[in-house]
Amino acid sequence: MYYKKLIGKRCYLSPIDIEDCQKYTRWVNDMEVVIGLTIASNLYTEQKEREVLERLSKSDYNFAIVDLEREELIGNIGFVNLDLINKVGELGIFIGNKDYWGKGYGVEAIQLLLDFGFNVLNLHNVYLRVFSFNKPAINCYKKIGFKEVGKIREAKQIAGERYDIIIMDILENEYKSIYIKDLVEKKKQY
Repeated sequence: MYYKKLIGKRCYLSPIDIEDCQKYTRWVNDMEVVIGLTIASNLYTEQKEREVLERLSKSDYNFAIVDLEREELIGNIGFVNLDLINKVGELGIFIGNKDYWGKGYGVEAIQLLLDFGFNVLNLHNVYLRVFSFNKPAINCYKKIGFKEVGKIREAKQIAGERYDIIIMDILENEYKSIYIKDLVEKKKQY
């Protein structure tokens, strides 16, 4: 079951449903899905994935990404590291359902999470890490406004080649709210 916590035009963010563990297990064992993630070398049984989902669902800010029209699970997104004292969060996302790749759902899901992070959690900086070979992800992040701020050189070896881990971030004043500020304005009108 999904609950509409943050709603976009095409997708929404919901608390993670542990009962989706079969779907997630298929995704995290599909090398095409996970090749750009740090978990690519891990093997996941359904039991292990259920444990991961239970942990994610108990931590505060991890969400399922759900197609608004079809009520279909697409992937997940959240803050994998959060420092509320310094107002910094690390974003993690994956779109497991390949039917949704390259169609803007990842962009919208990230915008919803940033809106929540900057306008509800009052974060100042959101950063992420991405492998240098993952050009679709890098382009997605740039489209939203993330900037490359550094790299860990040759930190990933795959298929006999070495790749950088690129660090990108966005500051609160570089992001334009798409959801939360509209909700506040509507409340002001009553």
